[in-house]
Amino acid sequence: MAKINVKFHDELKAWPFVEAFKIINKFGGLHNFKKLDKKCIIFETGYGPSGLPHIGTFGEVVRTIMVQHSFTSLVDCNTKLITFSDDMDGLRKVPENVPNKEMLKQYLGKPLTSIPDPFEKFESFGHHNNAKLRYFLDQFELNYEFVSSTEKYKSGSFDTIL
Repeated sequence: MAKINVKFHDELKAWPFVEAFKIINKFGGLHNFKKLDKKCIIFETGYGPSGLPHIGTFGEVVRTIMVQHSFTSLVDCNTKLITFSDDMDGLRKVPENVPNKEMLKQYLGKPLTSIPDPFEKFESFGHHNNAKLRYFLDQFELNYEFVSSTEKYKSGSFDTIL
């Protein structure tokens, strides 16, 4: 943190500020960072929806928001949070807290968005878990953009990289 010429207050020693300073220092410190012509800084968090979203999943998003908020209190620029779902991941094990466990066993290793929803409410198990996470986050009125790896692959967004 030596690159930043900011008088530290106790609140700036909290871990979200420490992480924000790491980002700023990566670009040469606060003075240099302000010179960069950045229209928007993107913060990203991700999760694998192989089980039902839980407090740990929520925590992943909230921790990233805390760093984002700390960053914007230090640097005047637009930011955006992307919550990325690795819903093309293969199902590693059948969760204990879902119905139709026997049906799910035949889909081990298959992408989560190609597995039937054991709750029979959504297009797939991946779609079900994504919807549950979004609902959870929306209850707290968090500002995020949700991105599904399945949708990115289907749309061709990853073609150039691949």
